[in-house]
Amino acid sequence: MGKINQIKGKLIVSCQALAHEPLHSSFIMGRMARAAKEGGAAGIRANTKADIAEIKKNVSLPIIGIVKQDYPDSKVYITPTIKEVDEVVESGADIIALQATDDLRPDGKTLEAFFNEIKAKYPEQILMADCSTINEAIFADQLGFDFIGTTLVGYTKQSQNLKIEDNNFYIIRQILASVKHPVIAEGNINTPEKAKKVLELGCYSVVVGSIITRPQIITRTFVDAIEESNL
Repeated sequence: MGKINQIKGKLIVSCQALAHEPLHSSFIMGRMARAAKEGGAAGIRANTKADIAEIKKNVSLPIIGIVKQDYPDSKVYITPTIKEVDEVVESGADIIALQATDDLRPDGKTLEAFFNEIKAKYPEQILMADCSTINEAIFADQLGFDFIGTTLVGYTKQSQNLKIEDNNFYIIRQILASVKHPVIAEGNINTPEKAKKVLELGCYSVVVGSIITRPQIITRTFVDAIEESNL
């Protein structure tokens, strides 16, 4: 895990733009990754084989790769099947992240069955679990994921109304106390203060996305504040 050690104690920037977003373009994501590197990012998180390939042309940083894909019979959308795993492997990403929530995957497959399927095909592949609850993190840790992520806290039915920072980062603290694999903090970490705090608590690294790389969301924070003041 030599190259992966570069992200320890550092910032990973998520460079993603979905098809409906204004910056949707592999070329733009490649330049976004270059800008993140110039700002001091130690790693990149990216979505789709095409984006990852373009990002690798622009930076040599470690990459957490995913493929977001919706299936009609499942709530799981982050690298949900072996097809998406194959795409990320082919892209050359260093870490593959996949949704590790309680929800069944397409065709009713459990996380455990899917994890075993990946390990049988790619035994040396480094895997990150995108979790939304403490129990999901503990289960992913027991399965043997190399990294435990808090990516989906607040974004699933089982974690609705939760936020990473609630009760002085209670979820982060509990996960850190309950798992043996390193924890990557991610999900609604939208200030430098929060990023610094989760690293101080003991997280291996921290992923920040929208507040750096999605200008429509950044703009909206300013507009909302102005509109509030005009009420």
